Amino acid sequence: MATGWAGDTAVQDQIDATVEDAIKRARSRMPSGPGLEHCEECDAPIPEARRKAVPGVRLCVACQQAQDEEETFAGYNRRGSKDSQLR
Repeated sequence: MATGWAGDTAVQDQIDATVEDAIKRARSRMPSGPGLEHCEECDAPIPEARRKAVPGVRLCVACQQAQDEEETFAGYNRRGSKDSQLR
């Protein structure tokens, strides 16, 4: 149930927009181009199975895990209504 000037589907529209933004962000981070045979961080060989499974791979599994653990996402929704920002 929407309140104020918001339409009846405003909440769902906001959720959909947030999900679409997250998908775009994830796709933009995906590797592209030819994959490497050796990790660009530690120079360890990247197994052929990983190169086939992840096109454009640039890191070995260990370095990829370390990088994934470092990345954090605050989750701040910049599309929120003025009403929700004033509370």
